[in-house]
Amino acid sequence: MARSKANKGISRIDSGSTHGWFVRGYRNGKTYSKLFSDRKCGGKGKAQKLAKIYRDELNEELEAIPKKPRQRRIVISDSRNTTGELGVSRTTKIGPNGTKHECYSVSWRPEPGMQKCTSFSIKKYGEKKSFKLAVEHRRKMMREIHGPSFYKKLSTNKSKLAMYLKLRQRYNCYLNYFNQSAASLLRSFFAY
Repeated sequence: MARSKANKGISRIDSGSTHGWFVRGYRNGKTYSKLFSDRKCGGKGKAQKLAKIYRDELNEELEAIPKKPRQRRIVISDSRNTTGELGVSRTTKIGPNGTKHECYSVSWRPEPGMQKCTSFSIKKYGEKKSFKLAVEHRRKMMREIHGPSFYKKLSTNKSKLAMYLKLRQRYNCYLNYFNQSAASLLRSFFAY
């Protein structure tokens, strides 16, 4: 069901003992909301009118709040990555005539909301050289976007992540050992 623009930011709630119109607005990652109950407002129609008035006032207040610039998210690892370099993947492209072309694809985001990509043919450059060209291109683009010291900062973050993962693994080992010891102790206790 398509929503009308007249009710933008307003949702109807009919669940259990809750019946009313729910107004929601967002600014800088924060949610502003209020429920207009049918019972408290004197009926479904009156609740909807009050919700629309509140929504309009809320939108004016939210427009007055200056927007914070969004921070760029930098991913330092991804379990789905198989090449060892983020933004570089081995892919098969299918041409208009149905022929398959193996290549290394490179993607990057020069600005939020925009993605660019290019590829390096394995047939043209060979497996090793096409991968090397793809990695070099990705790193060049990332330095242009984030500055020349990007990979130095990234390696620091990766070492912190590795240390955290090692500590978490050690903690899980201790936890498993404790759980096994406690379980065997309980079994021996209830065996008598």
